[in-house]
Amino acid sequence: MSILEEKFVLPCGQILKNRICKAAMTERIADGNNYANHFHTSLYEKWADGNIGILLTGNVQVDKRYLESAGNVAIEKSSYKEQIPLLKNWAEVGTRNNTQLWMQISHAGRQTPGELSIEPLAPSNVGLKIPGVKYGKPRAMSTEEIKDTIERFVFVGKIAKDTGFTGIQIHSAHGYLISEFLSPDINLRTDEFGGSIKNRSRPLMSIIEGCRNELGNDFPISVKINSADFQKGGFSSEDSIAVAKMLNKAGIDLLEISGGTYEQPRLLGLDNVSINPDRSEIRKESTIAREAYFLSYTEELKKLIDIPLMVTGGFRSKVAMEAAINKKACEIIGIGRPLCVDPFSVKDLLEGKINQLPAAEKTLSIGPGWLSLKSPFRLIQALNAFSIQSWFYIQIKRISEGLNPDLLINPFKAFRIDGKNNKKSINNYKKFNG
Repeated sequence: MSILEEKFVLPCGQILKNRICKAAMTERIADGNNYANHFHTSLYEKWADGNIGILLTGNVQVDKRYLESAGNVAIEKSSYKEQIPLLKNWAEVGTRNNTQLWMQISHAGRQTPGELSIEPLAPSNVGLKIPGVKYGKPRAMSTEEIKDTIERFVFVGKIAKDTGFTGIQIHSAHGYLISEFLSPDINLRTDEFGGSIKNRSRPLMSIIEGCRNELGNDFPISVKINSADFQKGGFSSEDSIAVAKMLNKAGIDLLEISGGTYEQPRLLGLDNVSINPDRSEIRKESTIAREAYFLSYTEELKKLIDIPLMVTGGFRSKVAMEAAINKKACEIIGIGRPLCVDPFSVKDLLEGKINQLPAAEKTLSIGPGWLSLKSPFRLIQALNAFSIQSWFYIQIKRISEGLNPDLLINPFKAFRIDGKNNKKSINNYKKFNG
């Protein structure tokens, strides 16, 4: 039997049926009220039938004024009672076949689209610098707003448990609000929430403490952090190690390692992958050797902490996944994009029908020359990155609608379709929220 099929006992005592986790991918299929619906149940029913140990939801927002997308699910005290049956339906299908369903809880911070808020919240008034994308100028949060946000995270964690979700993950990566507090180039505060890494970690640690007190010691609490922001003056690997040591003392159950922000999207893997004119994938030798973009970091981190680690990003072959666990670089393997191409691919991998997950990058048709992923123009690089993201959003939406993925769709066409879908979501959001 492969080590990937082995059960794993979390520090809280809960048991995972295997070592595979569906990584969080934003679904963007909520209704105008930002409620879960039948699209979520259809999508997660498919994934729950795919023999995956943990299903992580896309980022469920704690404040519907500041979303990552108009199609996010958001849970607030003012309207949560109406959402209870919908969330229970989601949890019921997502926990089929002894599957763990964990709610990823988030606040978009300054990465709230400008169409939703012209003045999003952030630790300080440092705006995003992304060519061709509109974001509002953020407003520095007051102490009262920080405390309110912490309470919102804890409240959503309680709702997750009450409605049947079997765990939660606090999103503190990819440039969202809690990640912004950790980053010294964004967090310029001089109060108890700024300056030292201990102060910058205060919101995150307060959320974990509140959730543990509210949810009990036997309920899984996970955290997602960056190994680094990959930006000069930003959240460094040294900062990340310091935060990991704090989390170790806090007694969380799983730490997921990722990296990058909207301004430096290393999480897309575009620095490790290029596309040939014949549309075949090229990977650097270092990427081929490891297959996981953040694995070398976790190998060193494991020497310093006891928390089980999860690595997401780049895994495709069964051999590489098994090697990562056997060398004790991580305990859990996170899989994202292949499950948009084939929701049952993990099941096939564990049953021995395939030895490698589908590499969606091979199907992406990006133009040559100045339009390529290696274009010298930053605007074109951003367009490529967001077009590829849109390609995967389209596949998620298709699966939620009961359709098969369309692997032949061009990323630029997907970008246009996704833009239309997003505009529709924004209009629905404004209809319900003024």
